[in-house]
Amino acid sequence: MPTVRPFAALRYDPAVAGPLDRLVAPPYDVISDEARRDYLARSPYNVVHLTLPDSEEQAARDLAAWRAQRALVEAPPSYWWVAQDYTGPDGVARTREGFAAAVEAVPYERGDVLPHERTHAGPKVGRLRLLRATRTQLEPIFLLYDEEPKLTRPAGEPDLDVTEGGVRTRVWAVPGGEVEIGTPLLVADGHHRYETAVAFRAEDPSATHTFAILVSARAPGLEIFPTHRVVQRVGHVPGEPVDSPDGGVTLYKGNGQFVRVRSEDDFGPRVVESFRPEGVTYTAYAEEAIATVDRGEAQAAFLLQPVTVEQVARFAHAGETMPQKSTFFYPKLTSGLLLFPLAPEQAR
Repeated sequence: MPTVRPFAALRYDPAVAGPLDRLVAPPYDVISDEARRDYLARSPYNVVHLTLPDSEEQAARDLAAWRAQRALVEAPPSYWWVAQDYTGPDGVARTREGFAAAVEAVPYERGDVLPHERTHAGPKVGRLRLLRATRTQLEPIFLLYDEEPKLTRPAGEPDLDVTEGGVRTRVWAVPGGEVEIGTPLLVADGHHRYETAVAFRAEDPSATHTFAILVSARAPGLEIFPTHRVVQRVGHVPGEPVDSPDGGVTLYKGNGQFVRVRSEDDFGPRVVESFRPEGVTYTAYAEEAIATVDRGEAQAAFLLQPVTVEQVARFAHAGETMPQKSTFFYPKLTSGLLLFPLAPEQAR
C-alpha cells in the first residue's frame, strides 16, 4: 500500500512577490493563449511564467532568480491541508478538502497509484523537458483514496488564502510523519504530470517523489460532474420520449424533444460512444448543450449523469481506462500555492 510523507514546499513570500491573487493560476492544461497572456501580465512572478514559459530554459532561469530574490522561500517539511470553497455547475455551494503530501512516483503496474484515463504522448514530452530544466514539480496531482480522511483541518487562520476563478482556496501547514494509505490512490486529475514524474525517475532514480493533493472519496464536498456531449451528426438512437432528462443518458434533439436512450450498458460515456457520433464537443452545463442544439449549431446533444467514484475505482482496479471526458472533477487545483523542489541531495 502507498505511503505518503510531508515535504519542504516552496511558497511565495508576498512581501517580495506581491499579493497572492496576482501570482496563482489554474493548471497549465486549461489555460488558453489569451488567458496565458493575462496571467503573465498580472505579475512578473505569476506561476504561469513557470508552467507555460516561453522556453524551459527561461522557466529554469526565472525559478532560480525568484529563489535568489526570496520571492519563493522554502517552508519546513509539512503536510498542507487544502480547502476549496466552490459552486459547481449544478449551482450548489460546497467545500472540498484534502491534504498535500509527497507521493512516490511508481509505475501503475505496481498498483499503488492507478489511472482512469488514457494519456497522449505530446503533453508528456513537454512536461518532461520542463521538469528536467527546473527540477521542480510545479503543479500538484489530484488523487483519491477510499478511506476516512487521514488528516483533519487545523484550527486557526490559514497560512494561505486566495480566490482564483471564483474558487476560494485556503491552506494550512500540518505537521506529521509518514502516513500509510490503506487503498491504492486513484488519479482524478493530472495523469500526464504523474506519468512525467515516473518517466523522470527512470532517468534519475534519486527523483523518487512527486506531490499531490489527496482527497478522501468519503469526504463531503467531493463531486464528479458530468460532461455532456454536443454532436454534429449521429445516426438512429433507440429510446423513449421523455419530458426532461431523468436518469441514464438522454438525447436532446431540439425543439424540446428529449429521448431516454435505451442501452444494456449502464456507463453513460460508453453508451454515447456506441452510437459513433461525429463532431463531438463537450460542456459541463446541460443548459449550454441544449441551447447549442436549439440555435441550430449542432444536430443533437447527449445529456449524461455524473460518473460515480465507485465507477472510477472499478475501471482503475480492472486496469481499464474510461472514454475521453468521462469525468469532470471541479474545481481544478490552483497552481502556485505550493511547489515541490527536488531535495538538494537529488541534484546531479
